[in-house]
Amino acid sequence: MVNQNQWRQWGCKVIDIEKAALEHLYQFVDSDAFSQACELILQCKGKVIVMGMGKSGHIGNKISATLASTGTPAFFVHPGEASHGDLGALAKEDIILAISNSGESSEILTLLPVIQRMGVPVIAITGKPESNMAKLAKIHLCIQVPEEACPLGLAPTSSTTATLVMGDALAVALLQAKGFTQDDFALSHPGGSLGRKLLLKVSDVMHQDDRLPCVPHDICITEALYEISKKGLGMTAVVDANQCLVGIFTDGDLRRVIDAEVNLRTTPIEQVMTKNCVTTTAGILAAQALQVMESKNINGLIVVNEQQQPIGALNMLDMVKAGVI
Repeated sequence: MVNQNQWRQWGCKVIDIEKAALEHLYQFVDSDAFSQACELILQCKGKVIVMGMGKSGHIGNKISATLASTGTPAFFVHPGEASHGDLGALAKEDIILAISNSGESSEILTLLPVIQRMGVPVIAITGKPESNMAKLAKIHLCIQVPEEACPLGLAPTSSTTATLVMGDALAVALLQAKGFTQDDFALSHPGGSLGRKLLLKVSDVMHQDDRLPCVPHDICITEALYEISKKGLGMTAVVDANQCLVGIFTDGDLRRVIDAEVNLRTTPIEQVMTKNCVTTTAGILAAQALQVMESKNINGLIVVNEQQQPIGALNMLDMVKAGVI
């Protein structure tokens, strides 16, 4: 029976072997071939078509997705399907990124004469510089590893990790060369929490118009409480005669007023409101507004225009509903 220590030892040994493989990878990234591959892809007017069989194909899928999401148009084509029609997706302006640890993938080697006849350059990622794929490619990126983490030396482990990291190195280097920004990244990630954090602005989340809680400075606390209850945000903006923000009254302020035994029916709201309150503007990202709330330890914000007039309001619950949190 395997004990807990043995499980841990086996797991840690895999990590140690794969760490060593990545240390070994430095020499191949710090090379002319890597720079040439980056330059070739940067100048590409078409797409990067990634190919790989088996485990290399799984890694290739991820590499193509990373390239595409960081500003380098790319997609994965299965080599087996390519020889039965999918190679029709290849254009002269494209680049082939072919992955095979052995460098002898027959499915890819079968395609190379056709690809070369079209004049499409091939970047090969292999663990064997002497392999046929490495020799036939325009540029060869080596991902040779000292050993696989599999004790049988059969299952691709260290080599697939090295390939994945090589792909990430290409994608991130190209991202920086292109000056790819957070806004660019957001455009290719409109869905999910990441897209919402990068695209949603305060104006998309805030309560405005009739849903904006707002009261004049000279009304009593009771009337202000009616507005808070009606709008359901746990707060209200307080404005002067020019509709400019002079303060905010929140549930927290109400608790302090009750503790102080203030007369709710006769005391003007301006006497108990929080002055110089934290505000935001409609044009910033909702995620930035969330950071403001978290840093100030507050649950809501009033949104103001250039004249410091309230045009909206939002709270933590709005952030949750919008998927920003």
